[in-house]
Amino acid sequence: MQTRRLGRTDISIAPIVLGGNVFGWTVDRKASFAVLDRFAAAGPAAVDTADSYSTWVPGNHGGESETIIGEWMRARGNRSRMTVITKVGSPMGRGKEGLKPAYVEEAVEASLRRLQTDVIELYLSHWPDMATPVADTLGAYQRLIEKGKIRWCGASNLTSALLEQAVEAASARGGARYEVLQPEYNLADRKGFEGRLADICREEEIGVITYYSLAKGFLTGKYRSEADLKKSARGGGVKAYLNPRGMRILDALDAVAASHKAKPAEAALAWVMARPGVTAPIASATSTEQVESLLRAAELTLSPADMAALNEASAY
Repeated sequence: MQTRRLGRTDISIAPIVLGGNVFGWTVDRKASFAVLDRFAAAGPAAVDTADSYSTWVPGNHGGESETIIGEWMRARGNRSRMTVITKVGSPMGRGKEGLKPAYVEEAVEASLRRLQTDVIELYLSHWPDMATPVADTLGAYQRLIEKGKIRWCGASNLTSALLEQAVEAASARGGARYEVLQPEYNLADRKGFEGRLADICREEEIGVITYYSLAKGFLTGKYRSEADLKKSARGGGVKAYLNPRGMRILDALDAVAASHKAKPAEAALAWVMARPGVTAPIASATSTEQVESLLRAAELTLSPADMAALNEASAY
């Protein structure tokens, strides 16, 4: 499988990243191992998770996804072949959230233990922390890099203004800067990333790995009416897409996918991969069959006409 360099880092990844948010949620340990096995067998593998996955599940406390990934890497003896991306900042209990330096340096140790590793390739600020100067957080990341705890740092969910502030802070203080951005971006949700945010990433050579790349599952095509929302535990998040624009997008996806003998989800991911400035989309899988689909998406090349049709259908 082809690889792409992640911004200015020395990390090269496949053009698709496996999402670990479902591990310990809709996928149990055995099924998670099977999904990870199939994805890793295809070549250079990057997996995205967070310390807070999956605190929203009754009985969970966070760290479930990291724990499964760590147990899998230990069982397979393949740590050196994996790129691990995880995040800090989301609530993990009383006093355990945000991006204050002391907490970041505490949280990384917990993630390292769960992942059963001594270093994390890419450590992301999960959400902005307006109570903590970004220069302070970057200072914490710099210390973690110097200690060999993490290799690179990045951020998720930043506006263009906040990313500009982070770039300026890093330039002023020297040392670590956000080398990767993780924004929400897909055919149905284009406004947040396109424009100034994408421009900054290109100007500063910041790698981009997108989340919700299939619009919470909507772009798979299996949700076409409110009755379909009961098809999975994630269906409730799709209702907002059931409108004329959403149906227009699905119609265009159906046509493009059919022309390639592909699935709508594969065409949707291929569109993200082909967008300017995007390194790779993140997509999760709950079965090996879904992993096969992700891998086919990584090999799918859309024509200029395909891209134009999808761009027009998804215009606001």
